[in-house]
Amino acid sequence: MKWSGEHQAWEILSGLESGDIQTRAHVVFNPHTAAYELTCLGQGIAVSLRMREITGDSPLGSFLVNELGGYARLSILRYLIHAHEVPLTGRLVRPSDLPGGDIFSRGTHVLPLDKLAGRFGSNLQGFLNIGRVLGGSQLEYGDASVTLSPFPRVPVVIIVWSGDTEFQSKASLLFDSSCVSHLSTDILWSTAMMSLEMMLISESASNGTGP
Repeated sequence: MKWSGEHQAWEILSGLESGDIQTRAHVVFNPHTAAYELTCLGQGIAVSLRMREITGDSPLGSFLVNELGGYARLSILRYLIHAHEVPLTGRLVRPSDLPGGDIFSRGTHVLPLDKLAGRFGSNLQGFLNIGRVLGGSQLEYGDASVTLSPFPRVPVVIIVWSGDTEFQSKASLLFDSSCVSHLSTDILWSTAMMSLEMMLISESASNGTGP
């Protein structure tokens, strides 16, 4: 089954010059397999032009492109098509501040940040451990924070604050402001969703038992 828009994305990607995509998206093209190779959330991903398949080289990678395929597959293709060779700005922005970012606050588009906070507000070390499983690194924001790379040029920062008797735990997700140079807001929403869902399902991976 192809997800909505995926067929058109494959057609566009197949017509682009591989050397240009390697530079713009910071990925590798393997001429022997006719596949782009990139790292998404710490997992090796192959995008085969010949087979028109996206595969992961690990259990978590396979989970990402299959179980979370509704978020990941089109996002991966659109990233390869639209990424630009621009540097990070170092300025973090809330999803709601993106052009059309009001979608992040509507109905089923609301990010599962409350769920993440409930899971990790009292388990900050577990949160950091899972961030490392997903190829991330620790930051100094909030009570615990990590930066993840769903795509080579599109990092996300996830921050958790512990709760107490007065305040509930909370979490937030931020993008580098350069994200709009690479992806449209709807695809950035999918990128945020796949990042958070991978954090939520990867707790077992932190002790080696897989997703």
